[in-house]
Amino acid sequence: MRRAYRYFDLVMALFVAVLLISNTASSKILDMGPFTFDGGTILFPLSYIFGDILTEVYGYRRSRRVIWIGFFCAALMAAVYAVVGALPPAEGWEGQSAYVAILGTTPRIVIGSLIAYWAGEFSNSFTLAKLKVLTQGRFLWTRTIGSTIIGQAVDTSLFVLIAFAGTLPTSLLASILVSNYVFKVAFEALATPLTYRVVGFLKRAEQEDYYDRDTDFNPFAWEGLRS
Repeated sequence: MRRAYRYFDLVMALFVAVLLISNTASSKILDMGPFTFDGGTILFPLSYIFGDILTEVYGYRRSRRVIWIGFFCAALMAAVYAVVGALPPAEGWEGQSAYVAILGTTPRIVIGSLIAYWAGEFSNSFTLAKLKVLTQGRFLWTRTIGSTIIGQAVDTSLFVLIAFAGTLPTSLLASILVSNYVFKVAFEALATPLTYRVVGFLKRAEQEDYYDRDTDFNPFAWEGLRS
């Protein structure tokens, strides 16, 4: 019989919401003093915190299912934005150019976002699950921060290079990549106390503290896509 959890669906919904909102907000490039990054970076690191919480409490298999759900939701969102943008606007409606500018992302950005998200989240979840077994469940901060260092390196590098290489000056490209990476890792580190509280609450409430000792880490394993 499948184990029922009280808060799993809530964490999954928040994870997907953060992913979709940050993808939409990424259409704006921000200049924040020493940092230059897309608007989605303000919120996107939360998806890695939720990913850490999912793997730490519920295990890699359930986290894998959530990552795939997020992937398909993001792909559906991008497809709907593209179709709506391609359809002819109603006579008298003057927002077409603004819609295309904000939501009509290029195929490169969509592909870059999806690939980077998929590879980064699975790298993050895999690293945390392995570190949890290695540390025997101690030193939570080492695996939340350590998994983020790996996952965000994969995510940020893939997205910036796939989406913007050849379209932006090399100096700006490097600035965006470094700024995004530093900001995301720093965000995760500063959020460690909050992560501790949420993880502790969920472990007590769900009576679950999963260890991936015999887990099949294949991201395409069908068994991991089921609840």
